[in-house]
Amino acid sequence: MAEVKILESSFRDPSGFLFYEESTLLRQVNVCYQHEYDFLMSSGLYTTLTEKHLLIPHIELPNHKGLNDRIYKIIEPEQIKFVSYPYEWSFSQLKDAALTTLEIQKIALQYGMTLKDGSAYNIQFHKGKPIFIDTLSFEIYKEGKPWDAYKQFGQHFLAPLALMSYTDSRLNQMMKLYIDGIPIDLASSLLPFKTKMNFSMLMHIHLHARSQKKYAHKGSVSRNIKISKSNLLALIYSLTSAVKNLGINAQNTEWGDYYSFTNYSDNSFAHKKEIISGFVANIKPQSVWDLGANTGEFTQIAVQYGAQCVAFDIDPLAVEANYNNVRNQQIENMLPLVMDLTNPSPSIGWNNAERMGFKLRPSPDMVFALALIHHLAISNNLPFEKIARFLSELSEHLVIEFVPKSDSQVKKLLESRRDIFGEYHEDAFVKEFEVFYNIIAKEKVMASERTIYWMKRK
Repeated sequence: MAEVKILESSFRDPSGFLFYEESTLLRQVNVCYQHEYDFLMSSGLYTTLTEKHLLIPHIELPNHKGLNDRIYKIIEPEQIKFVSYPYEWSFSQLKDAALTTLEIQKIALQYGMTLKDGSAYNIQFHKGKPIFIDTLSFEIYKEGKPWDAYKQFGQHFLAPLALMSYTDSRLNQMMKLYIDGIPIDLASSLLPFKTKMNFSMLMHIHLHARSQKKYAHKGSVSRNIKISKSNLLALIYSLTSAVKNLGINAQNTEWGDYYSFTNYSDNSFAHKKEIISGFVANIKPQSVWDLGANTGEFTQIAVQYGAQCVAFDIDPLAVEANYNNVRNQQIENMLPLVMDLTNPSPSIGWNNAERMGFKLRPSPDMVFALALIHHLAISNNLPFEKIARFLSELSEHLVIEFVPKSDSQVKKLLESRRDIFGEYHEDAFVKEFEVFYNIIAKEKVMASERTIYWMKRK
């Protein structure tokens, strides 16, 4: 009998739920959602959205018995390679996800339906683009009814985007704390005064916050509001304009221009790529995580070999640059994400299980840890043993670069602190990593003191 596991995050919607059967993700559509599901499928909305690559396509499994007597249908959606969350996205990823949600709402209204949710968690990145994954988020539109998802859209999309745009690009990290989005009143208080001079920010953030406060003791006031379809569309277009007009400041970050200031010559850089390419060609991984990927320069090597790649970096502007390149070059098998490896995404939500922590997501075949070891060991005082143990828990194969103290980047790290790292040398590095790995190959990068190791977990 196939192993079945209901997704921990799939319990809030009475319309249905997600579950794994073996390694395949399926969705049960409950009887209570039968009318809306049939309307979605027969109205032409599903076809339009899937043809535009806005909604994840699915197939129906007619002979499946489901998991309980509430079953109407079991559907198998096209599988997402890697699940990510809004607090792991760059500014443009969150912006594109917001615009995708609004575009779907506009199209849904043309077919007599509307989105009942404005959650950023309904979006995943698939084949290089944002796509809506919640097939049960559509309901039949009723004339005069306001958009129930307006508040949630503001909390999940507009508030964090405004904070990232006007204040600091790192503020989407607040969504780890506020799992249902950043409260509108909090965003209003954190935004600079000049945003009150911007009509969109004034209406959708500041006045919205004031309205929520005014009617807080009366519960939801929206139930008594009637809004025509034309005015509802005007609201959606207004939100679209507000999102489109938000940009991100080109702030300087420590490693945003990393490749412009390395001590590599052009030949060294090319040789490093050649070494990594050789290791990847030998391993032939189907999936790769690049930890500390910066703008994805070396992740591209694994991409070219057909691996499904996730490119993590702590610098949101490096991830932003990487995502823009992925989008512009239409790269389908790379997902850039923001991640601090010293404090990776935890499991959060109800029972600490609604959103998966970093290490709970399906492990890759191979990990890159290039120009990373000195940041972990020196900037964050992590012993080699802890780094080796952590990396060994992620994948079977590791391609890692050792950067000695004589390297200019390490010298830069030590400029502002006392050198207490007597054990930071290559012999100690090798000794600790050999507890967890067999060293398959190593090669020194031409005209540098750096060495690239290929290791295989014991």
